[in-house]
Amino acid sequence: MRPDDIKYTETHEWVRYSDKRKEAVIGITDFAVKQLSDLVHIDLPKAGDSLERGAPFGEIESVKTVADLVAPVSGKILEINKEVVSDLDLLKEGPFAEGWLVKIKASDTKELDGLMSRKEYEDFLESSKKEESKEDGDEVDEDDFV
Repeated sequence: MRPDDIKYTETHEWVRYSDKRKEAVIGITDFAVKQLSDLVHIDLPKAGDSLERGAPFGEIESVKTVADLVAPVSGKILEINKEVVSDLDLLKEGPFAEGWLVKIKASDTKELDGLMSRKEYEDFLESSKKEESKEDGDEVDEDDFV
């Protein structure tokens, strides 16, 4: 079950912002973990590095592919999850909990406004799945026969 208290991106990252601590926790979604499947390596930046919204901040590698990790918000890295670096199974077991990737001091909280809610993200996944089915020819529209 995807949490309601986080925001999601079209590139399958998530961010949970704490106004009290003025920090954002960033990770990848369960969907991304499932799509990548057999994870073999993750490359994360160092504490103190800066992230820029929309720019890659690391890579995650599976036996199938290498994917960029894209920053959902800008800020300075406070901490990386060293446990995930040494045990990628944490991403499968709890991508929204112990599988977080980095904690940052967000530089502009207004950037959160452009991200998706859980419902919007799930609608996005559903529409992407339908679009993919159409491209693969799996879905036939009655109008195609007129």
